[in-house]
Amino acid sequence: MTYSALEIQIQTLPESPGVYQYFDQNDQLIYVGKAKNLKKRVRSYFTKQQQSGKTRALVRKIARVSHIVVSSEKDALLLENNLIKENRPRYNVLLKDDKTYPWICIKKERFPRVFSTRRMINDGSKYFGPYTSGKTVQSLLGLIKDLYGLRNCNFDLSESKIAAKKYKVCLEYHLGNCKGACENLESEESYQLKINAIADILKGNFGSAIQNFRIEMMSLAQDMKYEEAQRIKEKIDTLENYQSKSTIVNPKITNVDVFSIVSDSTHAYVNFLQVSFGAIIRSHTLEIKKKLDENDENLLALAIVELRNRFELESNELYLPFSLDLGEELKITVPQVGDKKHLVDLSRRNATYYRMERFKQIKIVDPDRHADRIMAQMKSDLRLAVEPRHIECFDNSNIQGTNPVAACVVFKNGKPSKTDYRHFNIKTVTGPDDFASMEEVVYRRYKRLLDEKQDLPQLIVVDGGKGQLSAGLKSLERLGLRGKVAIIGIAKRLEEIYFPKDPIPLYLDKKSESLKIIQQLRNEAHRFGITHHRGRRLNESLQTTLSDIPGIGYKTAEILLKHFKSVKRVSFAKIDELEPVVGPVKAEKIYNHFNPLTDEDN
Repeated sequence: MTYSALEIQIQTLPESPGVYQYFDQNDQLIYVGKAKNLKKRVRSYFTKQQQSGKTRALVRKIARVSHIVVSSEKDALLLENNLIKENRPRYNVLLKDDKTYPWICIKKERFPRVFSTRRMINDGSKYFGPYTSGKTVQSLLGLIKDLYGLRNCNFDLSESKIAAKKYKVCLEYHLGNCKGACENLESEESYQLKINAIADILKGNFGSAIQNFRIEMMSLAQDMKYEEAQRIKEKIDTLENYQSKSTIVNPKITNVDVFSIVSDSTHAYVNFLQVSFGAIIRSHTLEIKKKLDENDENLLALAIVELRNRFELESNELYLPFSLDLGEELKITVPQVGDKKHLVDLSRRNATYYRMERFKQIKIVDPDRHADRIMAQMKSDLRLAVEPRHIECFDNSNIQGTNPVAACVVFKNGKPSKTDYRHFNIKTVTGPDDFASMEEVVYRRYKRLLDEKQDLPQLIVVDGGKGQLSAGLKSLERLGLRGKVAIIGIAKRLEEIYFPKDPIPLYLDKKSESLKIIQQLRNEAHRFGITHHRGRRLNESLQTTLSDIPGIGYKTAEILLKHFKSVKRVSFAKIDELEPVVGPVKAEKIYNHFNPLTDEDN
C-alpha cells in the first residue's frame, strides 16, 4: 500500500495540544488552527464530510502540514492568535480590529498602579500574561485589591507634590481599599513590598500568598466567621487554578532565536523558534544525517548557521541548551530557569516530536530501513558484536509449584515470529525452582537447534535477574555456545539489564526503543507461557473431576464447564438442568456421581 507525503504526515502527527499550519503547493501558509489533539483534529479535515464549501476548497489546496507542539490548550489558543496576525493566512478570519489578549501591567511610577491593558508601552513597566479570559484578569485584580489595598487613582505621586499636599484621600481610603499614599500615610518602602509580592503572584510564585490565605481562613473559621472564611477559600481556589505561564512569555523577550538539538547514532534534529515581543512567530525543525561521529555541539553550530542564512535571521541573541562559540557579534544565553528556559524546553520538545514522527513515517514507507535502524540501535545500546536480527526470550510459569511450564518467543528484525514460538513442560525439576527450570529449557531449546542444524539467535533474553541469567549461561556452556550467542537478563522491578559476569546492571532510557523491544519480548513470553499454563491446569482439573465420571469424556466435561462455569455448579445441578446440555443418559450419570444413593434412599 502506498501513501502520499501528506497522508504520512497526518498519520504520524502527535496526539498533543498545539497549532497546525496548512501550506499549499507553492509552500504558502493558507491556514492556521489550534487543537487539543493535533492528530485527531487534522485528520478530521480529511475523513469527515465537510459541509462548508470554503472548507472543501481549503482541503483541496493542502499540500503540506506543519505543527508546533505546546503545553496546553491555552498555549495553543495564544499561539494561534499570534501566528494569524503575523502571517494573515488566506483562509483564516482576518483580525481587522487587531484584537489582542489582555495583560496585567505594573506601571513604572512612584507607588505603582496595577491594572489591565491591551496595549504594551515600552516605558519600563512590567507586563504579565497574556490572558485568554477577561474574567480571570478581573478576578486576579480583585484578589490583588482585596489583599494588598493598592491605589487606583492616576495622580502623579511625586515627593514634591505629596509634600505640597496637592491631594486628599478619597472614598477608597475611607472604605479601606487604599492606605492613603497620596497624603503620605503609607511609605514608599511598604508599598513596594506589596508590589513585589504581587509580581511574584503574577509570575506564578504564589505559594507564600496561598499559605497566608490558609492561615487567615483557619483563623476566621475558628472565630466562626464562616462566610468570610468561605470568601478566603474562594480566593485560594482562584490562585490554585490560575496559570500565569504560557507560550507567550515575557514581552521583553524580543528579537530572539531559540535553538535545541536531539540526536541519536545516525541523525540529529535541530528545532528553531523565532520569538518577537514574547510571541513565537516561526518554528522549523532541520534533520541532519550524520556522516561521522559528530557531537551535538558541532552539529548545532552547523545548523544555526544554515537556519540563520535560510530564514535571513538578524537577531543578535540566541537561547541555546549549551554554550557555543559563534562569534563575538552574537550573544549566547544558556538559561537555567524562568521564561527563557521554558522556550528552550519547548524547542527541544518540538525537536523530539519531529524525531518520533520521522520514525513513524519511515516505518510506514520503508519498513526495512526502520528495522535496520532499530537493529543498529540495539547493537549499540546492548554492546553486542552483531545486530540482533534473531532474538529469543524465555519465561517460566508456575503457581505454587504446580504445572511448571516455560515459554520461548522469537522476534526477527524486531517483530514477533509466532510460528517459531515454543512451549516447554518442565521435566527434570520438582517444585517452584525458576533457576533449574531456566537451565533445563535453555539447554533443551539449543540442543535441538544444534541437532537439527538450525540457525541460532544473535541474542537470548531471559526474564529475570542474575540467577536466571546464570542458569541460562550454564546451559550455553554445556553446549559449547558461551561467547558465540549473547545472553542477557531483564529484571522486572527497575527494568535492569544484566550481562554475564557483570554485577552492575545497565539502565536504558525509559523511552529507548531498545528497551521497548526487550519489554515487548518479555511481556510476550509471559503471555504465551501463562496461556499454556492455564491450559494445563484446566486439563488437569477436567481429568481429575468431571472426566473421571464413568462414561464422561474430555469433550463432554469441556461442554459442562462452558455451560455451568464451574465444577461446583455442575455438582449442584438437577437432572432437568443437565439434560439439555448433555442428554438424558449422561445427565443421569453425572447426577448420580455427585448424588450417590444411600441406604436410607433405598
